[in-house]
Amino acid sequence: MTQSATARSNDSDIPSDPAVREALAWTQSARFLTTASLLTQLPPPTLPEVAFVGRSNAGKSTAINTLAQHRRLAFASKTPGRTQHINLFEVGPLDAADARWADLPGYGYAAVARGAKLRWQQVMADYLANRHALAGIVMMVDSRHLFTPLDQQLLDFVSQRVATGEVKLLVLLTKADKLSRNDAAKALAKAQKVLGQLATDDADISVSLFSALSRQGLGDAALTLRQWVPRAAPEAPEAPAAPAAPLSPA
Repeated sequence: MTQSATARSNDSDIPSDPAVREALAWTQSARFLTTASLLTQLPPPTLPEVAFVGRSNAGKSTAINTLAQHRRLAFASKTPGRTQHINLFEVGPLDAADARWADLPGYGYAAVARGAKLRWQQVMADYLANRHALAGIVMMVDSRHLFTPLDQQLLDFVSQRVATGEVKLLVLLTKADKLSRNDAAKALAKAQKVLGQLATDDADISVSLFSALSRQGLGDAALTLRQWVPRAAPEAPEAPAAPAAPLSPA
């Protein structure tokens, strides 16, 4: 199904939609799996993966923690730009995870040494371009500033995989609680216009205002992520065993 950049409604604290409640229960199951500085250190790509990307200080770690309803799942460094690894999380039943989240390094923090910055940005680029399991990207953009040149570069970099529908895209306009209702509506409209340039018949692109503080957009974001992951088909009931043949009389 084709979906262009669309607005999302606000969530109540206790969602009435059963699908949203189920999606939030699913995102709450997220738990740490491993960390890697090279793609070769990641586990085999056996499950669909969702990558979380964003400029340093855009609220990426906070958004992950809000989705998982866990304060310290994704570590938010006191010094932006210090996270230099891919942190991988499993989502779904403990004995049968059905997806993974990949927290990629933030970008755009000038105080980081150039060599280190280039090294981890290359790892991030390799992951976004070559990871076969990548099913979707959640991009965090500060709603007060919208798409910076670096954000636009990232959109351009993933545009081909998004345009073909190979990779889905959800943009969360973070820190929306800091905007007035009028400014929030303007920010959403501007973001829709930018993302509309990526839209094709096959692309699955959406955008939502998001606030970790007020939980605005939380339910819809969780529902989107849940819909990206195929659900395991229920096991067919076991056929009843054929009755045993009666014993022949001795």
